[in-house]
Amino acid sequence: MNDNALLERISINPKVMMGKPVIKGTRLTVEFILNLLAHGGTIAEILDEYDTLTPEDIQACMFFAGASLSHSEFMPLVVETA
Repeated sequence: MNDNALLERISINPKVMMGKPVIKGTRLTVEFILNLLAHGGTIAEILDEYDTLTPEDIQACMFFAGASLSHSEFMPLVVETA
């Protein structure tokens, strides 16, 4: 699946979940799905729990997060000294 097709699976609407990015047609935020994965949930477990989701929806969440980070600038909170 190409990048644009993945991004089309994510929706941002100020009237849905206070404008957080969600999987289109759901109220499941990208943040929520990533937190499930970060805390050890597997794609199979997420798909079992949310039967309307597809593997491509999970892939879209990961791609969206990566694309979002690639357009961000980060400043260190602490400057390391030698």
